Amino acid sequence: MPVNPTYPGVYVEEISSGSRTISGVSTSVTAFIGYAARGLDNRAKRIFSFGGFEKLFGGLDSESEMSYAVQQYFLNGGSDAYIVRVPKNDAVAASVVLQDGDEAGAKDALKLTALSKGAWANDVLVDVDYRSVSDDKSFNLTITDIVSGAQEVFSNVTIDSGQANYVVVRVNDEDSGSQMVLAGVPDADADRPLQTGTEGGDVTFSDLKNDKAYGLKVKADVPAGAIDNIEVTIIETGEDLPASMLGLARLVERKLNEKIGENLAGAAVKVGVSASGDGLHVVANFSKSLLDESLDASFSFIAASENSILGTLKLSAASASNNVGHYRLGKGRATLAQGVAVEGEDGINLPKTADLIGKEVDFSGLYALDKVDMFNILCIPDATRAKASDPSAMDPDPDDAGSPAVDYNSVYTAAMAYCQKRRAFLIVDPPPTVTNTDKATDWISGGLSVSGSNGAAYFPRLRMPDPLDNYRLRTFAPCGAIAGLYAKNDASRGVWSAPAGTDATLAGVSGLVYSLNDAENGVLNPLGLNCVRSLPVYGTLSWGTRTLQGADAMASEWKYVPVRRLALMIEEALFRGTKWAVFRGNDEPLWADLRTNVTSYMHTLFRQGAFQGQSPQEAYLVKCDSETTTQDDIDRGIVNVVVGFAPLKPAEFVVLKIQQIVNNQ
Repeated sequence: MPVNPTYPGVYVEEISSGSRTISGVSTSVTAFIGYAARGLDNRAKRIFSFGGFEKLFGGLDSESEMSYAVQQYFLNGGSDAYIVRVPKNDAVAASVVLQDGDEAGAKDALKLTALSKGAWANDVLVDVDYRSVSDDKSFNLTITDIVSGAQEVFSNVTIDSGQANYVVVRVNDEDSGSQMVLAGVPDADADRPLQTGTEGGDVTFSDLKNDKAYGLKVKADVPAGAIDNIEVTIIETGEDLPASMLGLARLVERKLNEKIGENLAGAAVKVGVSASGDGLHVVANFSKSLLDESLDASFSFIAASENSILGTLKLSAASASNNVGHYRLGKGRATLAQGVAVEGEDGINLPKTADLIGKEVDFSGLYALDKVDMFNILCIPDATRAKASDPSAMDPDPDDAGSPAVDYNSVYTAAMAYCQKRRAFLIVDPPPTVTNTDKATDWISGGLSVSGSNGAAYFPRLRMPDPLDNYRLRTFAPCGAIAGLYAKNDASRGVWSAPAGTDATLAGVSGLVYSLNDAENGVLNPLGLNCVRSLPVYGTLSWGTRTLQGADAMASEWKYVPVRRLALMIEEALFRGTKWAVFRGNDEPLWADLRTNVTSYMHTLFRQGAFQGQSPQEAYLVKCDSETTTQDDIDRGIVNVVVGFAPLKPAEFVVLKIQQIVNNQ
């Protein structure tokens, strides 16, 4: 702040230099859109490895072109991706209703619906308990995927819509809420959902004796041969008695599981017992196989034939809240208080054109990326998915593909427009029917109606081993492997370097649908179609670096992929790095600061070798003054900054001129 001198002496005042660093931006964050076996529908989720994809989206699936593309992306050098799962067109989301009691006329207290359509959610269990909650409308909600082991806990939520911890708000929050279900309250007059497990009444320790053996009987309504009135001795004669509720809980749990294990060889049913205030809370955990066989599985306690401890433990039906099973999405009555359940179904129809494009209004399909801050590369492997004559075919015959499953031109047209808006780059795959040079020529010349500088097309499709089919070769779209190559090239040589040539090896590729020779490559390259080649010694390589405007006839300044991607990077960095100038005084001090900041950024790129030229003057220019910003611009609130650069263009054609030297001596 300005100094206000009040005494003779020296004053120190710090003055801002006006320099604001413009940071570089990422260039290879790749977005994938398509079908996956599981995962959130139409939500962009960020992953940093294929292990992350396996955890969130189920890993490889024979019906999921995207799953293989993501694997190939990371195999070829990718490290950062967003995944948008588009469910099958006719998939059904699993759901379940939790009621507020187990008697006739109980009300529907809470409905949980899987965020992701498909059969996977039929293995999601839900538990409710009342431990340490704030009032009689509150409860704790636990959601568990019994296949992946993922678990979510929402403590002290309430069915009172007027409270901050309202269960619908907590569970449905996009950032901190559930990643498995959406919540709703069907009946506003309902009480909180009945808790799972048997919640016993208060235990009086003075009633516990060890002068003789005390027991109870366990009964489970599960498939025949499981549990039928097994008598369990809880306290042996002369046994040391527990001194706390926690000790009692551990004793009951151990004795129950020992006896159940003897009868079921340790499988099928496990019992968890915990202390809940001055009482016991018992939950029976049925194995998935039992739940699948018997949707009405339940668990209860009965008085022992003699010296029953049931009354003392307050676990009898008269003194306990008995709802031992778990609530379960998608399956019938797995508990006494479970209402209507809708079973999740995978469906049979893979995403169609409209599903992949999605709707801007509900952030679906392509527009799920609206909620992503930045991505640089877009891959839609489902856009060129073939419709097999045999739906079970792992690798359908492209000449017998029937009508296409997706109108790739519509998908790519929407994707190109979106990439131009987001300063991203689209990788276009050839359809499975494009299997030779003639078909590729027809496709790039007329079959592909999409054009634009923010994209590139590659031919042919790749042949790679399929781990899900005994490693037999299967045909794949090249976009995933090419995007990984882009990422590896950006990290090692810079986005201004062409992702092609002898260093651009595609890992994991065993063959190509069609092997090109030099002459055929020479036909396709001038048309702007990038070729993938198999060359001796080097292996399978990307052997082209032209955009969709790279045909010689177009004479576009955005002919080359690295030139266009460098421009996109500069645009994005300057867009983000100059926002501080908005609303500043539009005069020479602002112009000088903008020149300084932008020049500093451009000079950094020059030193890294991103531009042509031996000096900064030859490599780039930054202009912001009264010539670029006239008085009319100032009156309209506009400041103009002109940034130019001399890009490095790839040496596509290396011409060696050889002649004989005549020796006159």
